[in-house]
Amino acid sequence: MRPRSAAYPLLAVLSWGVMFPVLASALTRVDPLNLTTARYLLAALILVAILLLREGAGALRLGGRAVEVAVLGVVGFAGFNVLTNLALEHAAPQQIALFVATTPVITQLVRWARDGVRPKPLLLALSLVALLGVGLVITRGSLTGLGQFGLGGLMMIGAVLGWAIYTHGASQFGAWSPLRYTTLTALAGTAAMLAASVLADGIGWQHAPAAADLVAVAPQLAYAVIMGAVIAVLAWNTGVQRLGAANAALFMNLVPVTTFTVQIVRGYRPEPIELVGAAITIAALVAANLATRARTVTPSLPQPTAVTDPVAVVDPVAVANR
Repeated sequence: MRPRSAAYPLLAVLSWGVMFPVLASALTRVDPLNLTTARYLLAALILVAILLLREGAGALRLGGRAVEVAVLGVVGFAGFNVLTNLALEHAAPQQIALFVATTPVITQLVRWARDGVRPKPLLLALSLVALLGVGLVITRGSLTGLGQFGLGGLMMIGAVLGWAIYTHGASQFGAWSPLRYTTLTALAGTAAMLAASVLADGIGWQHAPAAADLVAVAPQLAYAVIMGAVIAVLAWNTGVQRLGAANAALFMNLVPVTTFTVQIVRGYRPEPIELVGAAITIAALVAANLATRARTVTPSLPQPTAVTDPVAVVDPVAVANR
């Protein structure tokens, strides 16, 4: 593995690992749905600008696939990001990061359900081990902590499942560039989030943020948009192109490590059982990725699907079978 090429996915996962504590701090001033909507309104504008510069206005045409784009955008972008921000109100950033790191494994299960491509028993076993590690972190090894897993954990299961469906759906758009697929589905997801925000504000479920609130979270918002949704994504896709999807996917296991490190620097003191659980999860995910990598027999993969969030992991096997 070439060091210079490895620097790209490393930059991406470190940026994403930092992002969860950043978003958690912003949620003290802005509601989850409004924060997500504001973030993706800005990110979508940047993506559209890049798409127009690189491929022209014709790339904005849906080519008769409006329904597919809308469904994947809503399930992937809106579903994942809204549920993640809601979950951050019920679970700590380091717990959320562990769920996010299971995305490649969950994607394998989605392929099994939708395409009948059954994962090896080893992969399924490692998936259960990884979830066991997540459970230890959230409950801190005590049955009395199961309540903490409840709502936040269920939201993250839904979020990761939604992004896995979105990642799998990307394989059906092989004729589109990754940038075009990402931009158009992001626009669909952003439109859904905007409509939901207006409705939620109107019925009083949440409150539209005041200008002072937006100013207060401007640094966090700027990081989440520029680093999390633009620079990190470009670095990730460059790394995938240079190293291959299977090699790049291994770096995703650094996301929870980074988040734990940030939280510890901020003063959090994890209990030993949490560290054990995190170690079990990361070890199981590394083993699962290595097992997946062993099944990828060709070193030259088709162009990977672009992603726009920390959990946007390109599934190595899905890409190989595009």
